[in-house]
Amino acid sequence: MFGRTLDYHRSYGEQVVITPRNYPFTFRHAGSVAQHAAMLGAAINCEFPLYYDAMNEHGLCMAGLNFPHSARYFPVAEGRLNLAQFELIPYVLAICKSADEAAELLGRVNVTHESYSPQLPAAPLHWLVADGSRAFVAESTAGGMNIFDDPAGVLTNEPPFGHQMQGLANYMHLSPRQPQNAFSPGIKLEPHGMGFGAIGLPGDASPQSRFVRAAFFAGNFSGDLPEFFNVLGALSVPRGSCITDEGEEATIYSCCCMPCCGTYFYRTERSLCVCRVDLFAEDLSSALPVAYPMHTLHAVAVNSRRE
Repeated sequence: MFGRTLDYHRSYGEQVVITPRNYPFTFRHAGSVAQHAAMLGAAINCEFPLYYDAMNEHGLCMAGLNFPHSARYFPVAEGRLNLAQFELIPYVLAICKSADEAAELLGRVNVTHESYSPQLPAAPLHWLVADGSRAFVAESTAGGMNIFDDPAGVLTNEPPFGHQMQGLANYMHLSPRQPQNAFSPGIKLEPHGMGFGAIGLPGDASPQSRFVRAAFFAGNFSGDLPEFFNVLGALSVPRGSCITDEGEEATIYSCCCMPCCGTYFYRTERSLCVCRVDLFAEDLSSALPVAYPMHTLHAVAVNSRRE
């Protein structure tokens, strides 16, 4: 399972978008791709899907996360694979079948500073990429593109990934099990409730704290889809609990990709219902994208697998 929470001060009317195999992608400097892997994820603008997160039919998943202070994009560079920030997810998922292929491709990418439109400037992002055997992080910073293997399998926002991983050492004493008394041999001490082994796990909404919390939950996770959404719930930001200069930050939606069956599950801020969209329920030989509205006050019936 591969999932994320999308935390922001507003929604842009995200939809769950399926891009079939014959939708013609035209990239600004990387030519056209007429036939490619089908993909499914949360996006805006079906005419050229601006994916926040998605998976392709081969089980490769990719998500972009806010990276406002460290992300750097560049002018077009001769001899490099030049992709605008908004082209990165569709290009990688169109071309690659595995995380290894994606890491090799992204190592050759020069992320350009071009915007999709004046209304949609280039978002400062870094990316989490994973399949069933490997997870890695791609960051375009002042020194260019960097690829980092991600043994924790998680990513949040700032600081850069290397600093996030170093910070985990501050919490290496935490455990999901109840602790033994190491305080003093002369004082009889026993836990008087559950969770004592994880006392000190940060609970605030800062990116570094959420990284620690996500790594702890992911490293000790042994559940199913409902439990996966419980983990995402423990990482979500309730509206009103985090206020920035732009407004109230909140978890707009949470999602889970299940590559084994090509299914995308999601839950929005305004609904307790978990909805499902199935990649293989659509005609993937088509050239026309399919979109399902995400944000509704009521449960909606989305597509289901065709027999």
